[in-house]
Amino acid sequence: MSNINLSSGLPETVLDPPPADAAAALDAALTAPEPDRRDRVSAVVAGWPQFLEAWASLGDLARDDVEAYACYRVGYHRGLDQLRRSGWRGSGYVRWAHGTNRGFLRALDGLRRSADAIAEHDEAERCDQFLHQLDPDWDRRPTI
Repeated sequence: MSNINLSSGLPETVLDPPPADAAAALDAALTAPEPDRRDRVSAVVAGWPQFLEAWASLGDLARDDVEAYACYRVGYHRGLDQLRRSGWRGSGYVRWAHGTNRGFLRALDGLRRSADAIAEHDEAERCDQFLHQLDPDWDRRPTI
C-alpha cells in the first residue's frame, strides 16, 4: 500500500523566532534617541548577524539608497538561507501573517524599493513578483 499525500496546495514556511535577547536589543535600539538609533541597530546586526528584522531595520535607517540596498540585500540573502534551513524548497508561501516571517519580507520589500531607487528596475520588478508569490495577500497586509 502506498501513502497518499492529501496536501491542499503549496507548502507554507514559517521561520523560527529570533533569540529573545536579540529581539529585546533591537527593541531598545529602535527606541534610542534619533542620533544614536542607526549605530545601535548596527550593533544589534553585528551581535546577531542572522537576525533578519535587524537587517531590515538597518536598511530603513540607511543614510542613502545604496546603503539601504546593501542592508536589505544582506537581509534578503540571509533570509533565503533561513528559509532553506526551515524546509523551503524554492516554492510555497512565506506569509506576512506569521510575525517571524516579517524580517525576511521587509528585507525583500526594502530591496525592491531601494533597487528601484538606484534604477535597478528589473530587480525591483523581480522582487515585487517574488513578494506576491510568497504571499498572495501582500498588497492587503496591514502596515505596521
